[in-house]
Amino acid sequence: MAIFSDFIEKIMEVFMDDFSVYGKSFDQCLENLEKVLQRCKEVNLVLNWENIVQRLRSLNAPLPTNIKAIQSFLGHAGFYRRFIKNFSHIARPLTNLLAKDAPFMFDEECLEAFHKLKEALVTVPIIQPPDWNKPFEIMCDASDYAVGAVLGQTNDKKHHAISYASKTLTGLQLNYSTTEKELLAVVFAIDKFRSYLVGAKVIIYTDNAALKYLLTKKDAKPRLIRWVLLLQEFDIEIRYKKGVENSVAGHLSWMKCEETSPLPIDDYIRDDQLLKVTTAQPWYANLVNYIIAGYVHEGADKRKLAHDSRFYLWDDPYLYKLCADGLLRRCIPACEAPQVLDRCHASSYGGHYGAN
Repeated sequence: MAIFSDFIEKIMEVFMDDFSVYGKSFDQCLENLEKVLQRCKEVNLVLNWENIVQRLRSLNAPLPTNIKAIQSFLGHAGFYRRFIKNFSHIARPLTNLLAKDAPFMFDEECLEAFHKLKEALVTVPIIQPPDWNKPFEIMCDASDYAVGAVLGQTNDKKHHAISYASKTLTGLQLNYSTTEKELLAVVFAIDKFRSYLVGAKVIIYTDNAALKYLLTKKDAKPRLIRWVLLLQEFDIEIRYKKGVENSVAGHLSWMKCEETSPLPIDDYIRDDQLLKVTTAQPWYANLVNYIIAGYVHEGADKRKLAHDSRFYLWDDPYLYKLCADGLLRRCIPACEAPQVLDRCHASSYGGHYGAN
């Protein structure tokens, strides 16, 4: 690849041990090919003439005739699935053939799916590359059986899509309330597009007005608190958008499709994280709730929480207090106190060795 470093992305492309020469016209392509062949001659690079393809305008992909061929085609097409809108829905007839004990019947529905995916692979996508200097926008929506999201940005007052994502709800997710499903759509989108969003301003559009105020909701369920905690890492602004104006994400969420390899959302919170709702909450749970989400538990003194919070720092998963000597010290829940005392006094380095 270093041999053609000054040619790459100008007159040729290189992939592993293959390369392709191109030009704006046939004559220019021949000139570029002559330059490349001359370079090969200069460095004594030997080419296999039998593997050279000239003046290629198209390549016909054969129809899959067995399971292995279906897997190969879907593997190739699936690599570009984030560029193909409704990929799971289009590919569903083909993925159904991969089910256990399913008979291999490549019918008209499968043929249509095959041709649609082929067309999508050679069609210029309408998505745009991200502009890292501008905020990202996510349009989320949820239906009874799926969630959908579109990542995009606004340039010159026009919205441009960057990537699409959708997921079929399974198991207990199907029993979630409307608000929970809407928040699940947000968490799914953040998890899916995480590589774009870390450190960037994120504007989330949803057609559920109640979702905007969920961060200040009192007596939230443990599941919602876990999700809110996961969102704390990002600079998020939630905006309400009517359903008719949020048609792209809505369409994705209403498309019921089967996934060949569903990936669960990682919403697990370890036991040592402070906002996990358990029967034995740490003594500072109300304080952390107030610092993180402005939530005031029923019966708590809001004025006292506001005053005390100035001397505490939350660094997930620990809470620290700024002491009078200027040092930050970690707050210890009651269940950990005996272990800390034992380490400080009874261990070999504690200094209290007893009578013997």
